[in-house]
Amino acid sequence: MQFNIETEIESDGRWIAEVLEVPGALAYGITREEAIQRSESLALRVLAEQFEQGTVSSGIANLFRVAA
Repeated sequence: MQFNIETEIESDGRWIAEVLEVPGALAYGITREEAIQRSESLALRVLAEQFEQGTVSSGIANLFRVAA
């Protein structure tokens, strides 16, 4: 599974990055790279929380396989 990130520069010069497949996973940064890193970190936190609550999408749930 891959996630898509869109970036945009704001009128004040800051960058914003959004992980499209994870609602609310958007973050600002002084540089494009910083905004991307922050949005990725936030997306991982959101997904971890969803995984713990059992509300994560099936694509993420299939990342792990228990050895026999």
